[in-house]
Amino acid sequence: MSDDEMRPAGLEGVFTDGERLYTRNSAPGKTVYGERLVTHEGVQYREWVPTRSKLAAYIRAGGRFFPFRPGTNVLYLGAASGTTASHVADIVTPGTVYCVEISPRSFRDLVPVCESRPNMVPFLADATKPSEYAFAVSSVDVVYQDIAQKGQAQIFLKNFSAFGAKSGLLVIKSRSEDVTQDPLRTYEASRKQLLSGGLRVEEVVRLDPMEKDHAMIAVTSG
Repeated sequence: MSDDEMRPAGLEGVFTDGERLYTRNSAPGKTVYGERLVTHEGVQYREWVPTRSKLAAYIRAGGRFFPFRPGTNVLYLGAASGTTASHVADIVTPGTVYCVEISPRSFRDLVPVCESRPNMVPFLADATKPSEYAFAVSSVDVVYQDIAQKGQAQIFLKNFSAFGAKSGLLVIKSRSEDVTQDPLRTYEASRKQLLSGGLRVEEVVRLDPMEKDHAMIAVTSG
């Protein structure tokens, strides 16, 4: 691969070969979801697939609010099996990604991913109950949330406040809120809830067609 084929993508810790997105692999030789590995100038990169990661879909859809940096501590709500969380961990190393997942089945897949990345800490817990993991999470810089249940904005606000976050990204799954409502109305209702909760909304980006009926809302503390 020539020097001009792997370059920064304009967001901290995100790279591109002109077509695909990548993060530096913080666990060289290991994949999480069968993603492509590329080595360039002695550094291994993992392809970040937009159809497998809503954060990558957000970047592809033009999202520009990106609060992740080396050393950033992240509370990740709804980590599932660790696909997106592992890319975040690549970017924020040596910062920590606290991964909260309520499903025992997904958690079983998440644990080995965390074992290969020491800056990922897994919690089998309910995101509606921050007290279940507050014993190990003192404060964070960023809250990232991707959960499929009603009341997504309120759950986000509860965690944002509990851990003193400065910024965050919230995936809104419109069908989890109200399957009968126009997704745009759902996104707007969620935006207003975040504003009412004292947060500043930086942008709202629809993730279609990569993630149908989903949007990402980026916020900072008010």
